[in-house]
Amino acid sequence: MADTPKAGPAGASTGGSNTCVISKDTLIEGNFSAEQDVRLDGVIKGEVRCTKRLVLGETGKIEGKVSAESAVIMGTIKGELHIQDLLQLKSTALVDGNLQAKSILVEEGGRYLGECRVGTK
Repeated sequence: MADTPKAGPAGASTGGSNTCVISKDTLIEGNFSAEQDVRLDGVIKGEVRCTKRLVLGETGKIEGKVSAESAVIMGTIKGELHIQDLLQLKSTALVDGNLQAKSILVEEGGRYLGECRVGTK
């Protein structure tokens, strides 16, 4: 019987061949890019590019510019955030920097410090 990916918070896949998982105790210093969904529970200090969905867990932290197709943020980002489609800021999210997205959903408690641009150009 093959293992099947399990759904995590916000319906994010936490395993499987189409998801890159960066665990809680992982630190990446430098630019990071992925062409699949990303689940980040560790820390990245550098630019993050994801061509698909980025899920930043509660323990996840990014210090640098972030770009993705869509994103669910539960952790902390210090830097610019550019999302092509839907950006979800969960109740534990903190974004310290300007953000831009086609649409945004902010749960009660979710915070951002900076300019917010929503919609298409």
